[in-house]
Amino acid sequence: MLDVVRLRVLVAVARKGSLTAAAKELHYSQPSVSHHLARLEAETGARLVQRVGRGIRLTEAGRLLAERAAEIIGRLDSAADELAAHVGLRSGRVRLAAFPSALGTFVPRTAKLLSGSHPGLRLELTETEPPESLRLLRSGRVDVAVIFRYDDTAPEDNGIRMIHLLDDPSYLVTSGPAGTLVDHAESSWIAGCDRCRSHLLDLCAKAGFAPRISFTSDDIVAVQALVAAGLGLTLLPGLALRAHRHPGVQVAEVPGSTRHVYAAVYGDPPHPPATEALLAALQESR
Repeated sequence: MLDVVRLRVLVAVARKGSLTAAAKELHYSQPSVSHHLARLEAETGARLVQRVGRGIRLTEAGRLLAERAAEIIGRLDSAADELAAHVGLRSGRVRLAAFPSALGTFVPRTAKLLSGSHPGLRLELTETEPPESLRLLRSGRVDVAVIFRYDDTAPEDNGIRMIHLLDDPSYLVTSGPAGTLVDHAESSWIAGCDRCRSHLLDLCAKAGFAPRISFTSDDIVAVQALVAAGLGLTLLPGLALRAHRHPGVQVAEVPGSTRHVYAAVYGDPPHPPATEALLAALQESR
């Protein structure tokens, strides 16, 4: 049986990249961290870390075990939180991961609604794009993930249940008259996150050209500033423009380019009461 404390040490070393940083995070001494790793190697019969110069790095076996350990610990922590909420040991928490433009628009309303209806419930927010949000959800490090997907996005993994929140049309963002995609076949383009970039490439391919991508940024403020400066054009969803609209850009809705926004949870209902409360607040605030 693997020791959970030692698994936590391995996960901290993997996340922090050094014994010293892991010890600081765990409030252990460095020799204690080294001792736990040595005992874990003895338990598993595998070499988990190796010295590189004055530092260390995980072996392939160490990385594999660290990934699985992160999932196990996330589930254990979730179970402890759920049980504590049920038996009234403490007020509890609920964890939400969401992409930036959701955090800049309807998620604050969600937080306000949740605080009003459940003042003892602590909401923890993480800003990240959908693929990482879903990894956090599967590993038990968040309870709900607000994600988006396009019609051409690959299906999500089994076990992920999605509750539709809203449809979010896309807009062509330019420094001059927007026109259509084809009008800008020879223009420079600014791409966003991987999922948005893939959608842009697919749209342009359907329009008969491959976009020349000159810049890439997930920052909607920076992207619009680049567009306003005449350095390219981009495709942005409506939520991003609601969160921030540069006065120097023009926009035009792109037909057939809508992303779908969901609240994703892991597994089938019934979900813990805190998760259900968060889902209800998200659906009310969308």
